[in-house]
Amino acid sequence: MKENEISFYIRKCIFSVYNELGPGLLEKVYENVLVQELQNNGLTVKSQVPMKIKYKDTFLDSGFIADIIVENKVIIEVKAITEIKNIHHQQLLTYLKLTDLKLGILVNFYTDYIAKSIFRKINGNLDY
Repeated sequence: MKENEISFYIRKCIFSVYNELGPGLLEKVYENVLVQELQNNGLTVKSQVPMKIKYKDTFLDSGFIADIIVENKVIIEVKAITEIKNIHHQQLLTYLKLTDLKLGILVNFYTDYIAKSIFRKINGNLDY
């Protein structure tokens, strides 16, 4: 499955979780439930994944832990905060760059309209 197809399923699962739980819970709650929903939809999911980062031509242990990785291709960064700021977008782009993954999804569940709180981030101009 390619990243765009995976992204479709991720969005579907995010909407399902949000419609069931609504806003106002802790980030960890949304993360755990989203993992379950993704798995229920047949996707391979890992949560709280220690990631090596690519520095020049070497991969190093970093202390960086990805919230969710789907199909070993897409990082999901889960937030439950009052406002998504530019630094959150930049953070996910950095994660993509350092891991060499192509697609990331930033989602903020602390919202009254989930559709405006899901952001796709692409690592460069890679074709997928």
